Amino acid sequence: MRSRYTAFVLNDEVYLRFSWHPQTCPEDIALDTKTQWLGLQIRATEQGQEHDDCGRIEFVARFKLNGKAFHLHENSQFTRLDKRWVYLDGEIIN
Repeated sequence: MRSRYTAFVLNDEVYLRFSWHPQTCPEDIALDTKTQWLGLQIRATEQGQEHDDCGRIEFVARFKLNGKAFHLHENSQFTRLDKRWVYLDGEIIN
């Protein structure tokens, strides 16, 4: 999760595609260079250890866009693909 957050900070679409499951990766990731990422907080994890094939992460990412502060609170699901972790999908928490 932290590496994907960093890829969003750096607008690194190549890494985001690499770390996204091919069945759920959108054609257009739509990175916004105006977004100013402010921090990532991991709230909870479930599974996702060396011996697991799947895992969940609850996180909050804070950012500013056009001077206004926002946050993204999500439960993300990851799975193993070719011995690496990839983002499968997520559920936004209000």
